[in-house]
Amino acid sequence: MQWRISSLVKTFVSPDASLGELDARSVATLIATASDIALVVDATGIIRDIAFQSEELSDDLDTSSEWVGRTLMSTVVADSRPKVTHLLADAAAHNAKPKWRHLNHANSDGRSVPVLYCAVQVGENGRMVAFGRDLRAMSALQQRLMMAQETLERDYSRMREVEARYRLLFQMSAEAVIVLDTVRHRVVEANPAARGLFGDKLQQASGQALADIFTADTLESVQAHLGAIRADGRPEEFSARLVSTGADVVVAASLFRQENATLFLVRIAAAPADPASVPDVKRKLLKLVESAPDGFVVTDSAGNILTANGAFLEMAGLADEDMARGESLDRWVGNSGVELDVLITNLRQRGSVRFFSTTVRNESAAVAQVEISAVAIGNGGQPSFGFAIRNVGPRLQVDARQASPMPRSIEQLTELIGRVPLKDLVRESTDVIEKLCIEAALELTGDNRASAAEMLGLSRQSLYVKLRRYGLGDLATNEQD
Repeated sequence: MQWRISSLVKTFVSPDASLGELDARSVATLIATASDIALVVDATGIIRDIAFQSEELSDDLDTSSEWVGRTLMSTVVADSRPKVTHLLADAAAHNAKPKWRHLNHANSDGRSVPVLYCAVQVGENGRMVAFGRDLRAMSALQQRLMMAQETLERDYSRMREVEARYRLLFQMSAEAVIVLDTVRHRVVEANPAARGLFGDKLQQASGQALADIFTADTLESVQAHLGAIRADGRPEEFSARLVSTGADVVVAASLFRQENATLFLVRIAAAPADPASVPDVKRKLLKLVESAPDGFVVTDSAGNILTANGAFLEMAGLADEDMARGESLDRWVGNSGVELDVLITNLRQRGSVRFFSTTVRNESAAVAQVEISAVAIGNGGQPSFGFAIRNVGPRLQVDARQASPMPRSIEQLTELIGRVPLKDLVRESTDVIEKLCIEAALELTGDNRASAAEMLGLSRQSLYVKLRRYGLGDLATNEQD
């Protein structure tokens, strides 16, 4: 960037009278004070003396002592050398309008220090004084401006990319979506799915009114709901009927802002089918769920039961579904409300949960061990949860008969968490550790029970008692001493 300060030099009217008594030291002080850096250069361009306004600038230029005796040309970077030639030539020509020239001085660490110079010849021997103004602050501002412009360009580029992605998503969405003006309730934009749903009349959707989309008997309800959404800002779902096909639809509308304007984003989906119109295969599936030996429960987002099949009602000891509907599932499932909270939290985060071990209590306080698999189901922005509950009590009893009398590892103990009280778990873990230590001692001593008892700090009689308790070793054989 070329820095220029254009000015017409107007000299003093009577310098001999006003400045004639100044000596060389006073003149030097004036020159040094009038500029950030002042150079005294001879006719050949060699620097003979130098003065700085601040030590900071002197340090940035690698001290003044290295410059004296060098040519001004050697102190600047390559692209500033032609400017040095013009600067000295202007001073030698006694130009009435001396030009300020931007020079970049080379620095030992690779940086360049910008200085704006104007040179004036003084005396008869061709000696010149170059007055310099520090441009580092201005250069830093320029650099910050360039960085800010680059940042803005990157932000604009990202915004354009995001807009392009959302535009593509809007156009490719299989769900019908339209954008409505909040004041006149006219279509601003509609995606291809919406135009296909509304028929030929809305192939050019822009500017169409709600009356062109929804039938007269549902139009007033649609307008009322949109007015309520605009008033409180909360999204809503409501029912309507299309003019083009006469089909019932579910409309979900919400507010958003774009370019200082408030608009409605309206999603339109087909209304849930009437159970009578459900295909025969689907009816068989529903009947299968209702008659399944495992319990099936559907709850709302808070865990309150919406519907349950007969197997769950039998587990809970309920006579009919009305006794369960509206009640919280944790009334029967889990030892406390914590387990249901854990289930619901995982469903919201992951969408599904498998093999969650817990218990089911019936109305008579009888407890059954169960495994739960669950899934979250979208329902117009408010999720519902489906739970498949399997009674695993008989299986656990068989496993318990086939397994050893006590857990053989810490992993087996952790599987009992939630099924066995904490005090029983602590007792079981103590037994596991004791048994493992005795086995290790017998292995280290080659089944020498006397040595094993000494290693464990037990009497031999105490060791025999524990061997009988845990079923270790062959106590019918003679001990090895």
